Amino acid sequence: MERHYARPRLVVSRCLEFDACRYDGARIPSPLVAALRPVADCIPVCPEVEIGLGIPRETVRIVRGNDGDHLVQPATGRDVTGEMQSFTSGFLDRLPPLDGFLLKGGSPTSGPGGVRVYPSAGRSAPIGRSAGFFAREVIRRFPDLPVEDELRLGNARIRDAFLAAIFTLAAFRQVESGADPEDLARFHGNNKLYLGACHRARTGEMGRLLAARARVPAEELFARYREMLGAALARAPRHTANIDVLLHTLGHFRGRVSDEERAHCLRLIERYRAGHAYLAEPRDLLRSWTIRFNEPSLVDQTFFAPFPPELALLPAEATGRGRDLWRKQGATGEED
Repeated sequence: MERHYARPRLVVSRCLEFDACRYDGARIPSPLVAALRPVADCIPVCPEVEIGLGIPRETVRIVRGNDGDHLVQPATGRDVTGEMQSFTSGFLDRLPPLDGFLLKGGSPTSGPGGVRVYPSAGRSAPIGRSAGFFAREVIRRFPDLPVEDELRLGNARIRDAFLAAIFTLAAFRQVESGADPEDLARFHGNNKLYLGACHRARTGEMGRLLAARARVPAEELFARYREMLGAALARAPRHTANIDVLLHTLGHFRGRVSDEERAHCLRLIERYRAGHAYLAEPRDLLRSWTIRFNEPSLVDQTFFAPFPPELALLPAEATGRGRDLWRKQGATGEED
């Protein structure tokens, strides 16, 4: 049951864990990027440094005028729109096949959304929000890839969906390189439960496409499947969809586990439904039964472990680690 994970290939903002290249000369710690580096191939980039703005540097902002948006450095009045567009186009043209982007949130170049837009380079209040100059071109060119920033990935649900997506896409990229329709059918079979939790209707369409694979040219088959896969992974599994998958999986063990074991599993599912348990509790129990009975239809399902478990960044208080809050402190505030 130990799963081998393909290595995702990601473009990552260089200031996140890689280099001290933020506008103020800082390197931004990112536990997620630090955890990803041993298991993923990262391509770091800082668009502002690449166009020669230096480290440290005066900040830039998006300024909206009658002729569109400009990227301006208020302190110098320099308009670097052309340089940024030229760099972005050349950089994206040279990229190898990718599985996602992890960019700096709030950046006027790299932020995927929610970046302040101003009416002028001078002192003024923002008039709207947008994606940064580099990020908006990323989103336009790679509509089927996950594009996130480190701020949103602080949310556990968004982070888990992003990780599941990039590892699923990396596995698909491996299959696609072989161009064997039978390998694609096996890939779909192994991912069927997880994809069904993301988007049941789209997963059904993918299944019907593969059922007709003998009549579809391989290039067209993989292209159509890739588009549907990206659309399915763009939706994070809802808890109701996860429950449907859990109950479906439980049905495989009817008559094979005791009534007490089945009732215990149903209680865990109900706790998850009520918001009193993590998905991992009923899912891991069902996975243990999959191992116990060597259930062939479930043994390779990625639903049970869509990404490496070491990437699950649990809070210290949930794992019993961190500061010992039960140790008594003396009158000076120091621990006895």
